Amino acid sequence: QVQLVESGGGLVQAGGSLRLSCAASGRTFSRYAMAWFRQAPGKEREFVAVISGSGSNKYYPDSVKGRFTISRDNAKNTVYLQMNSLKPEDTAVYYCAGGAWGITANMYDDWGQGTQVTVSS
Repeated sequence: QVQLVESGGGLVQAGGSLRLSCAASGRTFSRYAMAWFRQAPGKEREFVAVISGSGSNKYYPDSVKGRFTISRDNAKNTVYLQMNSLKPEDTAVYYCAGGAWGITANMYDDWGQGTQVTVSS
């Protein structure tokens, strides 16, 4: 089990950038795949990015591929999401999650509280 806390959200203009951070507790952080999901009002939680425990493998959906980059620093127990070329449709609450590798929410056991990202046009 691991506890996760997201930070770095905020208001940004279209075309701008934000970097989200997710700080984890526990000594077994490197054993977990880590993922980012997002959820906009009235919509289901959407997969954004995933990274393997070692950081060697990453996967993104087409909606963010080429714009977002997931990374992790296991020495700091932290995972990041660098978001560039932001669009209004990226507006959502962003959540980090830990667990097995996957692109669906049910593959993850631990979730952060979420951080709001708002992209204005």
